[in-house]
Amino acid sequence: MLKYYNYDIVFQEIPDEVTLAVNLTNCPHRCEGCHSPHLREDTGEALDSHTLDNLLDKYGRQITCVCFMGGDGAPKEVAQLAQHLHKNTNLKVAWYSGNDTMPATAKQFDYVKVGGYKHEYGGLKSKTTNQRLYHNINGKAEDITSRFWR
Repeated sequence: MLKYYNYDIVFQEIPDEVTLAVNLTNCPHRCEGCHSPHLREDTGEALDSHTLDNLLDKYGRQITCVCFMGGDGAPKEVAQLAQHLHKNTNLKVAWYSGNDTMPATAKQFDYVKVGGYKHEYGGLKSKTTNQRLYHNINGKAEDITSRFWR
């Protein structure tokens, strides 16, 4: 079962988007230096299409994108929520995955970040980062990580 810890409207996770970032729990990765180690735990409230619709009722007019932060323990459920959003809204959908390779469900998302956090390389704002953010356009994944380096 997919669960979320909290959510917030953010402006820096996806370039040019006002994003509802939903922090998912039960992360299978154990990245050293992780800024959110509490998301490793199996805690939080269930996240399904009904719960997501309720969040959108509150914030839908203020946002242009929904970003799932995590969810690597239940990738099919994250992809199902992406499909639900694409079917029922005009919002863009993003996934911040800690996997080092592109998830098989990546085509369900407008944006996908891959790569676990490695302190020695830094996060997306570092030119030496191992993490990458891709923008899916017409079935092709374009690396837009450099947009964070300005």
